[in-house]
Amino acid sequence: MVHTRKPNPCLEATVSLAIAPVAHKFGGSSLGDAKRIAHVADVLTARSDPAQVIVVSAMQGVTDALIRLVRVASEDGSTAEGQLDLLAARHRQTAFQLLGEAHGELVERLWRDWNDLTAALRTTALLGHPSADLLDYVQGLGEVWSAQILTALLRARGEDAGWLDAREVLVVERGPLGVGVDWARTGERLARWRERQPLPARLVVTGFIARTSDGRPTTLGRNGSDYSAAIFARLFGARELHIWTDVDGVLSADPRRVPDAVLLPALSYEEAFELAYFGAKVLHPETMSPLVKLGTPVYVRNTFRPEHEGTRIGPDPVPGPGPVKGLTIAPDLALVEVIGSGMIGVPGTAERVFGALRAAGVSVVMIAQASSEHSICCTVREADAARAVQVLREAFARELEAGLIQSITAEGGVAVLAAVGDGMAGHPGTAARLFSGLARAEVNVRAIAQGGTERNISVAIRQEEATRALRAVHAGFWLSPQTLSIGLIGPGQVGSELLDQIAAAAARLRAGKQLDLRLRGIAGSTRMHLAERWVDWPRWRSAYVESGLPVDLDAFAAHIKAPHLPHAMIIDCTASAEVARHYPRWLAEGIHVVTPNKHGGSAPLAQYLATRAACTRAHWRYEATVGAGLPVIGTLRDLIDTGDEVHAIEGILSGTLSYLFQRYDGSRPFSELVLEARSRGFTEPDPREDLSGMDVARKLVILAREWGREIELEDVALEGLVPDPLARLERDAFLERIHELDALLADRIHGARGRGKVLRFVARVDAEGARVGLAELDQDHAFAHLKPTDNVIQFTTRRYCDNPLVVQGPGAGTAVTAAGVFADLLRIAQALGAQP
Repeated sequence: MVHTRKPNPCLEATVSLAIAPVAHKFGGSSLGDAKRIAHVADVLTARSDPAQVIVVSAMQGVTDALIRLVRVASEDGSTAEGQLDLLAARHRQTAFQLLGEAHGELVERLWRDWNDLTAALRTTALLGHPSADLLDYVQGLGEVWSAQILTALLRARGEDAGWLDAREVLVVERGPLGVGVDWARTGERLARWRERQPLPARLVVTGFIARTSDGRPTTLGRNGSDYSAAIFARLFGARELHIWTDVDGVLSADPRRVPDAVLLPALSYEEAFELAYFGAKVLHPETMSPLVKLGTPVYVRNTFRPEHEGTRIGPDPVPGPGPVKGLTIAPDLALVEVIGSGMIGVPGTAERVFGALRAAGVSVVMIAQASSEHSICCTVREADAARAVQVLREAFARELEAGLIQSITAEGGVAVLAAVGDGMAGHPGTAARLFSGLARAEVNVRAIAQGGTERNISVAIRQEEATRALRAVHAGFWLSPQTLSIGLIGPGQVGSELLDQIAAAAARLRAGKQLDLRLRGIAGSTRMHLAERWVDWPRWRSAYVESGLPVDLDAFAAHIKAPHLPHAMIIDCTASAEVARHYPRWLAEGIHVVTPNKHGGSAPLAQYLATRAACTRAHWRYEATVGAGLPVIGTLRDLIDTGDEVHAIEGILSGTLSYLFQRYDGSRPFSELVLEARSRGFTEPDPREDLSGMDVARKLVILAREWGREIELEDVALEGLVPDPLARLERDAFLERIHELDALLADRIHGARGRGKVLRFVARVDAEGARVGLAELDQDHAFAHLKPTDNVIQFTTRRYCDNPLVVQGPGAGTAVTAAGVFADLLRIAQALGAQP
């Protein structure tokens, strides 16, 4: 038993206990059935609290069922009694499951309530309508039943437990600001209750219900059990209150709207009040009001994960990782606006506006006024908008007639987004981050309000844009500014290797560079996978294999451009001209594009210029289109950006052709070398894609355009290695006749060797034009002696005139190409926050 001192009603109407108890409150979801009630008992008995005050709601769904009973009884008494039988059977079954054969005594007590309720329902059926007092009485019975069930279970486990019907002690009255506690009378009644019986170590109290000063049963309204918990925590001098729910605590935003919402370890009372006012699922301000003066902390915790500490709400501000603690949306509002030059400098106008709304019972959610005093606007519940406009037009009828006020209007479909945090006070840049997030999400702000404490910034926006706005603003405050929503098109050899490389580096990049790479989509030629949040990097193959969506590049891009993530990127690892045609639109929408696909950079000039022009909101990087992982394009950019003049660009740009002509000396047929290279994977399945020289021509166009030359692919003088008759054959037929290349190539190699030259497949662009084909080079030329598959690019410039700048290395291969794409991704990540 807990020893007590004599109560003193003058001291905050509390019962003074030798040991301050810990108060707990369990909602309906925690008490849904026998299994959950047993779990609640486990949670309570596992704790080391010296004493407990346990406030309970009705079992899940019971309060609504009781309200329906009364309403049905006014129309059909027999149906109502049948529904009551089902409700009683549910409680009897719960008692039996928890107590076994010992449940009889408890059920006998509950039967008295059920018999009384049956009589009340019959009376309602006779009268044809329920009285307000009856409804208040009936809807509070669920708490009476659940309190007795939990108490009986605790006693059956050998615990010192008892229960208190809150109607015996709690006296409340309804006023303009809601339900208020008569602390003096409540304290007196509690003291008398205490005199009649010893206080058990675990006292179970009914939530939600009370009595009025004249003794009538009443309720505390929705969320009333939370309020009850705070009241009884104060009455018993609890050192802390734990509100047990079905969530881990208070989150930074509604997780249904923001998948990346995070658990908040601590809030101040004021932060919780602000969030609750705008509809966040925190505690209602009424819940905390009894505890504020005493500074009693409140913990919001998960019944089903009791090992988690949840969120602590207390009197003192607790610094967080940033200035904002939470974001919330108040939906279903309307923006009411009063506009008129006659309001300028006229005192009392605002009082008339809000006085008229108050008289009409219209609650104002947010207020904003222009500094010119030309307009006043406020948000109200959308259901009240028409009434608000009507009463304001009546209040300002003379001013409207005289033209002093031009218009009084309401715009529906509005929501208010509120950012809340004690850390916002005196923290420069908070508003800028909020509006930057809204701008990134392309959300227009209709009205703005900020309190003098700087604890809250609220903006009125279109309700249809609310989720997009909330996600974008949340990302701006909680996510790394280098968080990318990534979609990959083309999970073939290079694409697969790239995903594997990123998977191996993702954790290191996130920990060391704050680079958060989120794979949210993979698209192939026929199907695609779109992840609601992201694909676990190591599992990307299985996620893609299991995908069943037909590929739709527009839907793919829309998904990747996630409004709740700061940046979006599409990586195109295809060789598709069709995919490249999407680049201008993606870039214009703010989606970064990284690719080894040469069809973008060598596309028809109009398409290329449109792609470049679209790079105002996003980056386009394509280093791997020339030289795979070699820094070719980056080197050329650096030369130009630093003011050098390029005179010529020359190189061996095909790893396949580099390999072939490094080995071809005329001792073996050229076709034999080609087939050998094909068997080793050094050529495309159809070697003509390499031998035609078209791939090299595309690379040369890309370099020429990077230099500033506006050339088309057709402007390149291309000398391929495949004669037209062989070019028109099917692949297998070509492979059968590939030996027809030998004579031509034998003549070329013998001629070159006779002149002391080597034969190489070279691309060159200079003032005279662009050309690709076989060239005879001196033995000491930079291109004469390369390693197999090497690419080499030579830049002749004003600075590098006599001794050209040479970039050389492996220019082909899955791993190095993927690495080149990965490097472009990282370059964009480094540039995030700057203009592309």
